[in-house]
Amino acid sequence: MKGKIKFAPEYYHRSRQTLEFALSSLDAYKPWRELDPGPNFPVDARYAALPVLTKADIRRHFPRGFVPPDRDIDRGLESGEISFVQTSGSSDSVRVTNIWYQKWWDAAEEASWGLNAHTAVLSHGDVPEAILANARNVGFISDDVDLPLEKRRLSRFLYLNEKTDPSRWSAALMERMLDELGTFRPVILEANPSLLARLCRYAVASGRKDVYQPAVIIFTYEYPSVLHLRQIRRIFRVPMASSYGSTETGYVFMQCEAGRFHQNSRFCRVDMQPLKEEHGGPALARLLVTTFDNPWYYILRFDVGDLVRVESTMHCPCGRRDGVILSAVEGRFTNATLDCRGRLVTLRELDEAMGTIEEIDEYRLEQTSADRYVIHLVSEQKNSRALSRKVQDRLRGVYGRDADITIAYADGLAPEDSGKYSLARTLFPLRIEDYLAAGGGTVEDRASSA
Repeated sequence: MKGKIKFAPEYYHRSRQTLEFALSSLDAYKPWRELDPGPNFPVDARYAALPVLTKADIRRHFPRGFVPPDRDIDRGLESGEISFVQTSGSSDSVRVTNIWYQKWWDAAEEASWGLNAHTAVLSHGDVPEAILANARNVGFISDDVDLPLEKRRLSRFLYLNEKTDPSRWSAALMERMLDELGTFRPVILEANPSLLARLCRYAVASGRKDVYQPAVIIFTYEYPSVLHLRQIRRIFRVPMASSYGSTETGYVFMQCEAGRFHQNSRFCRVDMQPLKEEHGGPALARLLVTTFDNPWYYILRFDVGDLVRVESTMHCPCGRRDGVILSAVEGRFTNATLDCRGRLVTLRELDEAMGTIEEIDEYRLEQTSADRYVIHLVSEQKNSRALSRKVQDRLRGVYGRDADITIAYADGLAPEDSGKYSLARTLFPLRIEDYLAAGGGTVEDRASSA
């Protein structure tokens, strides 16, 4: 790494304090204690010596294994200070139950807003916010009956969608969403990018030129495809940024106005395990997250399931220097595929190739074997030979000249059971451990940690 990561002194204090408390006091980490080299070693080395926390571990030890002994879970639930929430699940795991502590979540979100010039000037917790997401992920579910606006309001939030299958949105429902943006006039529009792109495609097709423009759009819940961003920008002319995190870890990175991702280092520690060089390492790495200062839920070295690209210079045009800087979030490992030679292809690499094709509305690629791929396309140029050839050429540029590519056109693509859209996957298992560099070393600048 050419650049040096800079952390405030408190960062290493919180890293050490969190580690030592969890290892000494929490049952979930009891098997880890003998692996800790001890307080005489640099804190980064101590973290690197420990295992990775998985969703299976959370299910096995939840909830008592992650809660300090002096915290009464039953009393916390009864008083409403905490609650249990389920993740929506994903292609790599069944649902996981987590402890939700709203005060900590809000504080972490507020800190993340300070990492982007467009959100830093807003009054956190006070501005009206519209949310466009699958109802399985957040909001209210009503597939059979359309809910009136007042049934989708919660404090300063308006949930624009109550349906679990957005591929079945009616024209009337999308007109309602567009009208409600003008009625509610949110300062922030928080959106699942695939859903906002679907709404924007409708707005373009129907000639809507009067769509309300919020101060900023924040993308959450899934990977923002190049195709989706292009479709969204046909309607919205406002600043956009991706907020990266998870239910387990809160707000981990925020995309700044210059396009880099900055660590929310006040509320979390991140460790990156580089991939082998032939698969994109050491810049390409698996991300592990440790949370800070959540008194109800201690999460150490949690595998969030994503691959990230570390900014080698550790400099950003925005001027922010604290913490790890990413040049990109490359997508979930479960959305990675392999080229014909077995090299790992991240979702971002695939998406940048597909994103150059203007005629496509949506796509999903499935790798069925070492050199066979099926790509499902939604396009107004359905069954076009010219489009099919263009897609095959782009994909062979990624996967190799010997790639056997089948084109399957569709009227629409439905989300996964999780409520999110999968852009790519293999139909055979991949193990992240097979692609990590030997020893699973980190990309942190250990010399900076006393």
